[in-house]
Amino acid sequence: MDNKNMKGWLYLLPAILFLGAFMVYPLIDVLIYSFEEGYNSASQTFFGVGTYNYRYILHDPYFLQAVKNTFILVAITVPLSTILALVISVALSSIKALRKLFQTVYFLPYVTNTLAVGLVFMILFKKTAYTDGMVNLLIKLFGGTAVDFIDGPYWAKMLVLCLYTIWVVMPFKILVLTSALASVKQDYYNAARIDGTSRWRMFTRITLPMISPMLFYLVITGFIGAFKAYSDAVALFGVNLNAAQMNTIVGYVYDMLYGDSGGFPSYASAAAIVLFLIVLTITCINLLIRRKHVYH
Repeated sequence: MDNKNMKGWLYLLPAILFLGAFMVYPLIDVLIYSFEEGYNSASQTFFGVGTYNYRYILHDPYFLQAVKNTFILVAITVPLSTILALVISVALSSIKALRKLFQTVYFLPYVTNTLAVGLVFMILFKKTAYTDGMVNLLIKLFGGTAVDFIDGPYWAKMLVLCLYTIWVVMPFKILVLTSALASVKQDYYNAARIDGTSRWRMFTRITLPMISPMLFYLVITGFIGAFKAYSDAVALFGVNLNAAQMNTIVGYVYDMLYGDSGGFPSYASAAAIVLFLIVLTITCINLLIRRKHVYH
């Protein structure tokens, strides 16, 4: 190894040590815990090694409910938030006056505490003995029936959770896409206008291909972020998510460690490994799609 390569490895050494200590080692440790049956964190003992922990969580109705909630959340919020962010970003890019003001307004939810935003959503949607909430007042104004979105039917609670998640994640996507649209060279559009190309064709043939790397980045990070959702549900429905049927996979892991059913690190580790495999699979699928549909 020559001096240049040695110098490069020395520069990378702090990052390698950091990643090894705080990412690789914990992942290996969790994988080991997930196969230790009956692990007791106090005595650091277990009575066997096998796949019982995985079989347990895959038959646990709370875990299955958490998986269902997480997949619904991912399937709805990731595409909708990305499409809405793209539409808003295109609109902002076409506005000359007050563009900076609108960008700031759309970015405000990103710098606001998620629990505070959740409290506002709960006030808007929660039905109490004193008021039906602002959303229900609007529903009744148009002749509908009031719905308890926080403590009522499952579909209503999932709707609120999806709306809340979209509201929280969309500002960052708008910021990224606005920057991506600003980086597209105007020469392409000028040439297309000379040829008489329609706006829609310019958008699909020029804009989308040029910003496709950023779109792909947002989709990947959106999937990962949605699969890790937990604080969003807590902000809306409280800490007892199992009772509300609104728990997520990360929430299930937390409950197994510290919640009402806490004290089962082996079950929590098995659930964490399942989540890791799901996210890894989704990411690999997206990487395969990227080769065909992302312009470089």
